[in-house]
Amino acid sequence: MDTNINEISQCSCKRHIHKRISVRLRQQERIVLKSGELNFAKSHKNKLRFIIDLVKVFLEARWRWTILYCTITCVLSWLIFAVVWWVILYLHGDLEDEHLPLANNITEWKPCVTEIYNFTSIFLFSIEVQTSIGYGSRAITLECPEAMFTMCIESITGKIIQSLFIGIVFAKLTKPKNRAQTLMFSKYAIINQRDGYLCLMFRVGNTRKSRIIASSVNAYLIKYITKDGVDLLNYDQVMLNIAVDSCDDVLFIFPVTAVHRIDENSPFYNISAMEILKSNLEILVTFEGTIESTGQPLLAKSSYTGTEILWGRRFIEPYFYKSSKQGFVIDFCKFDETYRINTPLCTAQELINYYRNRKLKKI
Repeated sequence: MDTNINEISQCSCKRHIHKRISVRLRQQERIVLKSGELNFAKSHKNKLRFIIDLVKVFLEARWRWTILYCTITCVLSWLIFAVVWWVILYLHGDLEDEHLPLANNITEWKPCVTEIYNFTSIFLFSIEVQTSIGYGSRAITLECPEAMFTMCIESITGKIIQSLFIGIVFAKLTKPKNRAQTLMFSKYAIINQRDGYLCLMFRVGNTRKSRIIASSVNAYLIKYITKDGVDLLNYDQVMLNIAVDSCDDVLFIFPVTAVHRIDENSPFYNISAMEILKSNLEILVTFEGTIESTGQPLLAKSSYTGTEILWGRRFIEPYFYKSSKQGFVIDFCKFDETYRINTPLCTAQELINYYRNRKLKKI
């Protein structure tokens, strides 16, 4: 058996592959939900703007709404062309009682379309033209050139609509959104001391065996901290310097830990543990990569608020080697578990100054 097998432990705790967002989470004052969805309410004041890009609306909607939109589009196109056919036949006189098919033996009238009795039969004829069904009873004649032109336009329109629907269905089936749901971020971010610096850390894991290549992890501070009406952070949005397991290239085999060192260039340089706990900050974290099997890009997002940053904790390693399996086991039940370690509660600036002063005293 291959010794490089990664076995994902299917534990009874049944933690996400991303759970549905609860009402309580949606009520929190956060910009990005834990699932990666943007926490914005949809405005209904400018509904006409959706018409500009209907294809995008179809792609972003849920499957049930996409199917409903496609059905409504088809029915509307059939109805619109049915009205056009009704106008053509009415102006030609085909809908008069003496010109209906039952009176053809007496009047010998030549209609634009045969076997037309009322609007229902006109609607069925519109469906036959657009979908190329052709039951054989209703057919166009050489009597009306405008009917020939309308038939060509409706046939072309039907092909365009069918092509759009095929493209929409294919695009929805191949979207990497479902693959991104198998990526999981740790429930909490942590802060502890590493190499003499305070570091902000969070964890990213892959619950599938298929690899993700060319991956990168980024983090952004998107809400600032205020204290007694004074801004402690003068940023509305800032990118945090992130290193993944102290290296530049991410080899995404085991769960990885993203590390932000809180130094002079960090927006958390003057922030203590108590100030973070009482803050209104939010950190948006993103994971970008390429699915190895399909070559499609994916993007997964999550966020951490001030109450979701644990000070003085360290993650438990969730993987170990199991001799009976002859491979590594990744236990995602331990993915979020942490343990307490001694960590100063002061700001990173005070900690760095303390080490500098102690070093000067030794000299």
